Amino acid sequence: QPLVTYGSWRVAALRYMDALAPDRIDSMERHTATDEVFILVSGSGMLILGGNDRVVSDPQSIKMNIGDVYNVKKNTWHTIILSKDAKVILVENEDTGKANSDFNFLNRDLQESLQSSAREFLESVK
Repeated sequence: QPLVTYGSWRVAALRYMDALAPDRIDSMERHTATDEVFILVSGSGMLILGGNDRVVSDPQSIKMNIGDVYNVKKNTWHTIILSKDAKVILVENEDTGKANSDFNFLNRDLQESLQSSAREFLESVK
């Protein structure tokens, strides 16, 4: 949900939603016109980065620390896992959307691997 828009950028808030639940990880996105900044404000979060090739490759999971700034570079595949009490601030270009973003549906093995990692992460932060 956008909180502030100024010039060419916007600040938005992201909270847990069922669409980001571990068992629903089936794709990753990338933005072709902007970096995206994530700042965990409360709860627990994990960024999953999948490189910047044409398709997702060699995903890496990064446990987020409250208050740290995570800059996901333009064209980098990514998704996020959040605990139910998590709040994240996002900063990106104001016009970021479907027109300048790509979505990559993951093969079954990659889905299962990321889903397992996400479940383990959420269990570890309870």
